[in-house]
Amino acid sequence: MSDNLKRINKYLSEVGHCSRREADKLIQAGRVTINGLIPEMGTKIAPNDEVHVDGNLIKNTKEAFVYLAFNKPIGIVCTTDTRVEKDNIIDFINYPKRIFPIGRLDKPSEGLILLTDDGDIVNKILRASNNHEKEYIVTVDKPISQTFINRMAGGIYLEDLGKTTKKCDVKKINSNTFSIILTQGLNRQIRRMCEYLTYKVQTLKRVRIMNIPLDMPIGQYRELTSEEFKTLNLLIADSTKAYQETKNFKAIQVKKS
Repeated sequence: MSDNLKRINKYLSEVGHCSRREADKLIQAGRVTINGLIPEMGTKIAPNDEVHVDGNLIKNTKEAFVYLAFNKPIGIVCTTDTRVEKDNIIDFINYPKRIFPIGRLDKPSEGLILLTDDGDIVNKILRASNNHEKEYIVTVDKPISQTFINRMAGGIYLEDLGKTTKKCDVKKINSNTFSIILTQGLNRQIRRMCEYLTYKVQTLKRVRIMNIPLDMPIGQYRELTSEEFKTLNLLIADSTKAYQETKNFKAIQVKKS
């Protein structure tokens, strides 16, 4: 009956509790139990097993997944741990279902971030090898030179990581502002690239993730349209599991008042 067994991190992502990455963190922290026992990493569960997180029973409701585009304000933290951060994204949005961000956007940055309760799609979008584009508008503290543009585009060596950033598309908008399109998501990547070239970021806004544009006011969110969702599925089709269940998707625009 091993065909019915499922790894605990995969189960938590499929039922919409969190991403697999976040599930691994919960398991390592001892916050997950299976039938009252704390499991090891990689433990598999059977259909009748009871899974709890922080003492709360996790149920698979089989409801349609939610996919939100949110314009994150400066000062909001992209974490699902509402016990740790006061200004966290989950409390700010206050969505009626449990959702979690796909990736992150630094606290001092603003702009587009996607949220969902579909754990599997998180892994596909975040997988660096898929080269999914993210576009930013950045203002720095002094005039931008052509040398700055060329070096940013060609890749910057980040010594603490021991790696050079991937080549990217960088365009000058005005004296102190440029756009940049990344296909990787290193921690504080743009800020660290600028710092290496002795520039300091003043403002940083993400304006696009793949085919999803930033088109709502700061602090508001909307659900993805059906066309956006279909295109998104095509863009992530090379990932482990292609999504074919668009018929269950609700393209209802909802905004935070």
